[in-house]
Amino acid sequence: MPMLQLILLALIQGITEFLPISSSGHLILLPSLTGMADQGLAIDVAVHLGTLAAVILYFWSDVRMALLGLVDLLRGRRETPGAKLALGLAIATVPVVIAGLVLKVTGLDEQLRSVAVIGWTMLGFGLVLWWADQKGAEVRTEADWTPMQALKMGLWQMLALIPGTSRSGICITGGRFMGYTRHDAAKLSMLMSIPTILASGVLLAADVAGQADAQVAIDGLIGAIFAFGAALAALTLMMKLLQSVSFTPYVIYRVLLGAGLLWYAYT
Repeated sequence: MPMLQLILLALIQGITEFLPISSSGHLILLPSLTGMADQGLAIDVAVHLGTLAAVILYFWSDVRMALLGLVDLLRGRRETPGAKLALGLAIATVPVVIAGLVLKVTGLDEQLRSVAVIGWTMLGFGLVLWWADQKGAEVRTEADWTPMQALKMGLWQMLALIPGTSRSGICITGGRFMGYTRHDAAKLSMLMSIPTILASGVLLAADVAGQADAQVAIDGLIGAIFAFGAALAALTLMMKLLQSVSFTPYVIYRVLLGAGLLWYAYT
């Protein structure tokens, strides 16, 4: 793969993975609108691993607490903060894993990869995010996360399987509708991404196992490094901006891009 395309893909994945503007939608659009060759599943796995490393590093204290909480759960101790977080993350991941398998087995995942679909979801779910952000109360924090609320956010996360929806964006939308603060809705969304990206990576890795050669491995490593750096920078910036800025700038971007894509798709 040409180095420029590889770096561009990695930067797009890294920047858009945690911003509420859809990384999958942008990755599909790149070859669709530019004529570049599709990057293939191996590169997809690599750049996702890069963003996974970034979110784990940024939220390491929470990740460590969840890992220790997993041990508590195995010992039957469900009341520790770590156990509650680990249980919530596990529950929130189940719906998207089941829905992802259904889409893959039925082949619907490929049918949804179109400019028109991305245009509608970019526009529609962008407006829903704005509505949730403007109307949602700020009465809950991450400490209030219960298994039932984790399940509800997990059901919201299922919608992210439609390209252009944005996994982080739809989880934040669900969190804001449920009354979580902007910061904590975003934080829960980012933590939910860890098991989700892991599950997605395992699924994709199974498809590319045995197909990659040395050059693909090198390209994957380069892509993962650039995606890691871009994701860490984007995540750090967004979480800091949430202290003083709403999600409206992202909504404006989504609406403009969605309208442009619909014009492109239908004309």
